[in-house]
Amino acid sequence: MSGEMSTQSIVIDAPPAKVMAAIADFAHYPDWAASLSRVQVLEQGADGRAHRVGFTLNTGVVNDEYELEYTWVGDERVQWHLVKGQVMRSQDGVYVLQPQDGGTHVTYSLAVDLGVPLLGMLKRKAERMVMDTALKELKKYVESQGVLR
Repeated sequence: MSGEMSTQSIVIDAPPAKVMAAIADFAHYPDWAASLSRVQVLEQGADGRAHRVGFTLNTGVVNDEYELEYTWVGDERVQWHLVKGQVMRSQDGVYVLQPQDGGTHVTYSLAVDLGVPLLGMLKRKAERMVMDTALKELKKYVESQGVLR
């Protein structure tokens, strides 16, 4: 993974398999991830989970269409990297899930490089905001109804 990563964690009141099922359920991302207007699985992996996914991002500040490639390790870990984007030059991320007291401790790490110059401090603030929002939205989604497979 390239660049300096920002990291945040949250505890979700659901088992890791349920949390990972929500993370892997790209069709429902626009239901809970407010900044994503379109998400489309472009290629499935041999394990049945998405390998390559296309996104349309509308944050008000940054609008982009981009593709990410995913690598899954059971219900413990998923990492991704940017294949192509219009505004983003790179994106490396990872979710690590660990069982904790009947729930799941989720750690999210992210490094994004935009084609638009941003001061390092602003870039890290933006990454933290993206992660904070994503973790809270994921927690709310999983705990409110979530995905059971």
